[in-house]
Amino acid sequence: MDKQSRRDAVRDFKDRKVPRGVFAVRCAVSGQAWVSASRNLGGEETKLRFSLKHGGYINREVQAAWNAHGDAALSFEILEVFDDEEMGPVGRGDLAKARAAHWRAELGAAKLVG
Repeated sequence: MDKQSRRDAVRDFKDRKVPRGVFAVRCAVSGQAWVSASRNLGGEETKLRFSLKHGGYINREVQAAWNAHGDAALSFEILEVFDDEEMGPVGRGDLAKARAAHWRAELGAAKLVG
């Protein structure tokens, strides 16, 4: 790869639109569900599974479910993707909190983090 191609690839990577939204983690065995919002839905599942695999996930209930039932029992589900390009940071945060609360109520789920 020549220098210009590399620069173009780096620029394209930086300019990509990262999907924001609300996601759920569900345990098929226990029926538990946890919901949270994310600024990067694409990387959230990878981060979740990496943390669980290494035993350091911030939510102890989710870690306990993973320890008891294994990776196959937990599913990652995107519930909603935001179209928030026109909003500022405060508006995005408020939207994320409100939509996560909506989905927790809708699914009878617990808060995943924070």
